[in-house]
Amino acid sequence: MNPIVIIGTGLAGYNLAKEIRKLDAERPLLLLTSDDGRSYSKPMLSTGYTKNKDADALAMAGVEQMRESLKADVRTGVRVNAIDRAAKTIQVEGETISYGALVLAVGADVFRPELGGDGGERVLAVNDLDDYARFRTAAAGKKKIVIIGGGLIGCEFANDLSNGGYQVEVVEPVGRVLPTLLPERASAAVASGLESLGVKFHFGHSVKGVWKKDDGVEVELSNGERLAGDLVLSAIGLRPRVSLAQAAGLEVGRGVKVDRCLRSSDASIYALGDCAEVEGKVLLYVLPLMAAARALAKTLTGSDTAVQYPAMPVQIKTPVCPVIVSPVAPGTEGSWEVEAEGNDVRAVFRSPAGAVLGFALTGARAASPAEKTELTKLLPPILA
Repeated sequence: MNPIVIIGTGLAGYNLAKEIRKLDAERPLLLLTSDDGRSYSKPMLSTGYTKNKDADALAMAGVEQMRESLKADVRTGVRVNAIDRAAKTIQVEGETISYGALVLAVGADVFRPELGGDGGERVLAVNDLDDYARFRTAAAGKKKIVIIGGGLIGCEFANDLSNGGYQVEVVEPVGRVLPTLLPERASAAVASGLESLGVKFHFGHSVKGVWKKDDGVEVELSNGERLAGDLVLSAIGLRPRVSLAQAAGLEVGRGVKVDRCLRSSDASIYALGDCAEVEGKVLLYVLPLMAAARALAKTLTGSDTAVQYPAMPVQIKTPVCPVIVSPVAPGTEGSWEVEAEGNDVRAVFRSPAGAVLGFALTGARAASPAEKTELTKLLPPILA
């Protein structure tokens, strides 16, 4: 029997393999990865300085341990060059591998803006464990980090790097932090918390260029201002990796288009995690990924199972001002009801008929499990 081939050993790939093994102990599994195959939790990358952990300490298991626990062939340091859908094979650096089912769990790439200047090599991003290791090496002995982007990733790293003793400045073109996730009052609470750690914000301007300046950098903003720093962290956002699927002729949109069973436009190829677009939804969070892995494991072991996404609030790791949010899709009709005291905010988004469609909790309100549970119960499912 040809194996189930999973491309990617991040949270999506490894969790799918674990779920398959719960249902079928013998089906051949082959996992392919371009990195070293260590198991780690990507959300923990923005907690490393707070926990004083380097890349090795953030890794939960090595590749040999994963091979043994999954009873799977895990090949590291390889890249899949092409998919032959008719032959049901993939090309891996000169080798042809047959698959019974193929799963794309290739994740998402960091969006890298085009910047002027000669300092591009000092602009880093953290998207995986190897990136984190490179960043720690580059930041060792430095004092000041300039972060491009005040969204989820930027805010989490601003908090984490501040806890690690760095001076942090954040450049965010929109006029507030977390602008796509939070209402204005909740954004202000998070910014206030980060400012209490010494984080400085530059709102309403973009980064035009990064220039080398001695051992550090000079960051040029769109208003002509120049910021001095030692290193730049780009945290603008993620884009699903679709190039392999696109080259194979699969349907793609923002991600690889799949149905509720995570099946692509080719019945033998599936997509999971950050690279997948399920009924128009690309959800770059852990809880949807875990739900999808459980459903897909059932489908791959013989029982077609449609993924269901209940309401799944997102926790943002800014411990100076904790955040739990159930985002509201842009253009949704309704309004926010806000209660606030200092950085403790409860914001509830209601439809014109009064139905709860989203919420945001910050500070002490986010630390209340009862409040989160109460509001989550009122939300409609993301995908029923």
